Amino acid sequence: MRLVGPSGEQVGIVPLAKALELAQEYDLDLVEVAANARPPVCKLMDYGKFKYESAMKAREARKNQAHTVIKEMKLRPKIDPHDYDTKKGHVVRFLKQGDKVKITIMFRGREQSRPELGYRLLQRLAEDVQDLGFVESNPKQDGRNMIMVLGPHKKKTEAMAEAREAQAARKAERQEAERQGRAPVASEQAEQEQTADA
Repeated sequence: MRLVGPSGEQVGIVPLAKALELAQEYDLDLVEVAANARPPVCKLMDYGKFKYESAMKAREARKNQAHTVIKEMKLRPKIDPHDYDTKKGHVVRFLKQGDKVKITIMFRGREQSRPELGYRLLQRLAEDVQDLGFVESNPKQDGRNMIMVLGPHKKKTEAMAEAREAQAARKAERQEAERQGRAPVASEQAEQEQTADA
């Protein structure tokens, strides 16, 4: 087996008995770190510490891993302009957060005979948000509904990192303002409110 010393130095290829002897000498454990390698790679280390560090790495990887969430937005073919803007705002927010968005156009009654209205509405929405997302699945009829899925250009992890940075910047700005005395302290605010009530 190929042996790596406690501080990461290469000891070389040694027999198992010699590796176990060195492990006892250093009062450490002999841990196999690459079983599939030829010859297998073992390292002299504290096994408890190794398990703890690998668990922490796995935990950190899970924390940074993003869960893909598909948000859904439902529209009608005859939607008012203000309602459309509101729904578009929600879609923009979801895409900025790194989430996929499933847009559903719900047809009722005679509207089902005019699927081109829904298709045009979905195309318009896709064009309005093209700087934030792309059409992942083209509009398709599904019973009474027409469905399209938009995917974000940014990955969820990038969006989360940007949000954390923005939040940290706002917090630092607020602390700086308080330190320079620009923002009134809580006691001053209470006095101002009392004088306003009087």
